[in-house]
Amino acid sequence: MQQLAGKVAFVTGAASGIGLGIAEALAQSGVKVMLSDIDGDALDREVARLAATNADVAGFRADVSLKAEIAAAADACIERFGKVHILINNAGVGGGGDYGGWNDAGWDWVIGVNLMSVVWGFEIFGPLLEAHGEGGHIVSTASMAGLVAAVAPGYNVTKYGVVALSEGLRPKLAARGIGVSVLCPGFVRTRIMESARAIPERLAGKVALPDPAAVPADMAAIFAHAINNGVDPLYVGELVVEAIQNDWGYIFTDNDFESGVDARFAAIKAGFDQIRGRVPRR
Repeated sequence: MQQLAGKVAFVTGAASGIGLGIAEALAQSGVKVMLSDIDGDALDREVARLAATNADVAGFRADVSLKAEIAAAADACIERFGKVHILINNAGVGGGGDYGGWNDAGWDWVIGVNLMSVVWGFEIFGPLLEAHGEGGHIVSTASMAGLVAAVAPGYNVTKYGVVALSEGLRPKLAARGIGVSVLCPGFVRTRIMESARAIPERLAGKVALPDPAAVPADMAAIFAHAINNGVDPLYVGELVVEAIQNDWGYIFTDNDFESGVDARFAAIKAGFDQIRGRVPRR
């Protein structure tokens, strides 16, 4: 996918943050982009802004935690642009409650948005990318929390799942002319800490949310500072464009968490060392 001009992309969670940065970078590369988001007002605003730059863009409001809405969005993309070459599974939320404070609604929400929407994205859009025979690429947004379990349990679980799904499908889809990348960003200037704004109506009042009083003030300030001073979302989008063109398997935004990944794999290696030399009973 070296030449992106004229190709068609579908981006979830595209009305703000990383999704918007990716949509904008793709549009700047001459890609026709359908943006999707649960926030219809923000979506309309950003589609209008990009269209004013002569980008060929459209929008479709969808709650990606519902498979039927992803399918409807795919139909709308084909109706508008005729085909699709690039899928960006980006929509994501934080939260869902910590140990001792989570509930089923919180798990349903976080897993639905962060993981199942990615599964359904591959299932629904994969055949569409294969159909035209022109090649394609799928990028799914995980997190550094998909490599180092350092955040809330629900978030970690879903992001590890996105990494595993992407790694497993990369060789399978390569044989079908489709590249697969997993994006593992660090701190990026997004509204991830305001994820409660995206809770769908059917789960309103049911999702377990973190108790602000339970978070130490200094820790909250550190996270807020890191996000407010994080990587520019458009820069992330530019990295994604480069990754699609060069078929990167992993996309990182910085090296800040590399030592954490090294430490995790060192701990895994140490686990093997503990039983090295033993002969298992068969």
